[in-house]
Amino acid sequence: MDPCPFVRILVGNLAVKSPASSKPSSFSGKVHPSSSPFFCKILLQGLDSNSTSPRVSSVPLISDSDPHPHSFAASFDFSKAQILKASKKPLMKISVYKGPTTPSCVFTSAKLLGKVSIPLDLTLAESRPCTFHNGWLSLSKNTNPSQLLHLTVRAEPDPRFVFRFDGEPECSPQVFQIKGDVKQPVSLAKFSFRDKDKAHFPFRSTPTAAERKGWSITVHDLSGSPVAAASMATPFVPSPGSQRVSRSNPGAWLIIRPDGDGTWKPWGRLEAWREPNNSNAVGYRFEVLPGTADPVTLAASTISSQHGGKFAIDATSGVTPVNTPRGSWDLGSGSGSGSNSDFGLEPNFFYNKGFVMSAMVSGEGKCSKPEVEVGVQHVTCTEDAAAFVALAAALDLSIDACKLFSQKLRKELRQ
Repeated sequence: MDPCPFVRILVGNLAVKSPASSKPSSFSGKVHPSSSPFFCKILLQGLDSNSTSPRVSSVPLISDSDPHPHSFAASFDFSKAQILKASKKPLMKISVYKGPTTPSCVFTSAKLLGKVSIPLDLTLAESRPCTFHNGWLSLSKNTNPSQLLHLTVRAEPDPRFVFRFDGEPECSPQVFQIKGDVKQPVSLAKFSFRDKDKAHFPFRSTPTAAERKGWSITVHDLSGSPVAAASMATPFVPSPGSQRVSRSNPGAWLIIRPDGDGTWKPWGRLEAWREPNNSNAVGYRFEVLPGTADPVTLAASTISSQHGGKFAIDATSGVTPVNTPRGSWDLGSGSGSGSNSDFGLEPNFFYNKGFVMSAMVSGEGKCSKPEVEVGVQHVTCTEDAAAFVALAAALDLSIDACKLFSQKLRKELRQ
């Protein structure tokens, strides 16, 4: 089945300039995230209006004289269905502030310097990249000299394969590929309690009564052959004197792929824990395990154990720690989510190519049927897609594994 069409909006090359400074044409695209008193709020109006979470991003701004390039600011993703529901005249509204850099008080005590609006037509970007704006705009509507804002706003097609579990991962569901209202089965995600074979999956040799261990989920293709798996490599155990899995002693999964001749090779490692101080958040960290290099962290964040949330690997949006650039990113002349982006990573690694994958999972006590999106450039075979499906299953099961140990697990997860 063909991938689903998506469009990605990219915003960057942000800078503030006073008319008394050097000419706008000298802008170099250099923006540094920490040393500036300027911030902006980016709001998309008329797009995804039914979403309970506003499309807002806060980023710092500085003048073009800063020597440290860091020009990418934010990205926003839209499916074909969301584009069809959009208003006829969607807008990107950008409000620029000057004030404290403390995150807790950015928009409460900061001074609003001005606003700009950029018209958007995402239908233009469904088949080819397009630029909505690239240059300077005045932050004031009057004729008096005012500060100027430089920005680049681009949109480009970003097709993705979409997979959806037909049930909770611990119930060994089928996995369907989705396109619009059409779905077709592509694999089976089989949950089991792994045999304690330390030769393949070593874990601590001193089990306790209060630990969650041995969970495994294997993805089989339609012929029944295993094409990927996720297996607990480190049990989920409570820290001493508490009912929580701590960050200092997280549980961990190995994501593995077939390596021929009946053997498997590690592809990634997912760690998860319960955040401290009575928090309902589950923290996670995902590392890819290159065969000839040290592990690289691609995603690290939290998900609400009560409401669930989205896990994402995205080397473009700035939500992962792998986007340290060697130079300014030119949104005005090329794609930001393609393989040509200069993010200081080896070109043979898949995570050098913008959006990689995302997975939506539900919270505790809810029927969770994870939905997985994978960028088409990261899927060249069945095993590629299956590895991301296994990773999504491991993340979903980690919500249960990080449940307070004073609470009982559902029967499918108890040995």
